[in-house]
Amino acid sequence: MKSWKMQQAKEHMSEVVQRARDDGPQEITMRGRSVAVVISREMYDQLSGKNESLADFIRNSPLFGTEEIEFERDRSPTRDVAL
Repeated sequence: MKSWKMQQAKEHMSEVVQRARDDGPQEITMRGRSVAVVISREMYDQLSGKNESLADFIRNSPLFGTEEIEFERDRSPTRDVAL
């Protein structure tokens, strides 16, 4: 990941965005500390799951179709509720 000082990033914003799209995340530092990361829209959509429905998410899970997972039902008695 390429690291940019804040002032450099401001002066070369077009290049920072281009590199984020072409080469991957671009780190921005201020006073020697990492303060931000610029990523491409494609990577953001991938990470946030915005383009994926819940059904797609489940189908893409590494656990999809696994028979080894067992969900046990809670058999404890329910509580009384005064209405």
